[in-house]
Amino acid sequence: MKTFTASLLCLTALASNAHASSPDAWAAYDKTVLASCTKASGLKNAKPVGNAAQFDDRVGYTAVLLQGQYPQKHMKGQQGTELCLYNKKSKTAFVTEWDSIRPTAKTQ
Repeated sequence: MKTFTASLLCLTALASNAHASSPDAWAAYDKTVLASCTKASGLKNAKPVGNAAQFDDRVGYTAVLLQGQYPQKHMKGQQGTELCLYNKKSKTAFVTEWDSIRPTAKTQ
């Protein structure tokens, strides 16, 4: 019985540790998300704005706001903003333009 109880305690400890992530694991995950979002982005020199938003595992996404320049010649290097949703399960990034997040310039 002692062996069974000790084995059960070890398995419980291992299971609880599996859910905890180290700072190094989070840093590696953040790097993966940023690389995937930057690759999926259509912006030149895309950089994150602030930190990624970590949604609950039930949602399954991490959101990253990116800014950079539009690559199209007719856009003349205009700044653009995109929202990237990174699917944790499929490890895929989906990007959409989100320039409306920035305030518009007021005309006097």
